[in-house]
Amino acid sequence: MAGMNNAQLAQLMRDMQDPEMMREAQKMMQDPQFQEYMNKISSSANFQGAMKKTKDSMDDPEKRKEMEDMVKQKLEEGEKELKKADEDAGADEMPDMGGDTKGAAKKEEAAKPSVNEKLKKTGNQGDLNSGWF
Repeated sequence: MAGMNNAQLAQLMRDMQDPEMMREAQKMMQDPQFQEYMNKISSSANFQGAMKKTKDSMDDPEKRKEMEDMVKQKLEEGEKELKKADEDAGADEMPDMGGDTKGAAKKEEAAKPSVNEKLKKTGNQGDLNSGWF
């Protein structure tokens, strides 16, 4: 969650409720290149240290409650931001035209290459600053 803004966190939670999005994530996780990358990352000292710190925080009831409250607040704020963005985007539509912008957006999204296809095409193996992960 570090480096993730409230709207991104809320969108992530929404995406995790989307079966189509989860199928795509499952495909990505089954890719041998992705698995190799994740094995490499998870064996790094930085990752191991972060996992230990997280585990220690989760084992402490006070810290755990503090973290849960912080995430809940960030999700609520993020949902408000997403709702406002949805409303702002909808303000440009003409309601009497009966436009199906959500359906059009899904079709447009489906036409985009998958994350795995992008990784293979660009050769980017998961630079965390690249926007792929």
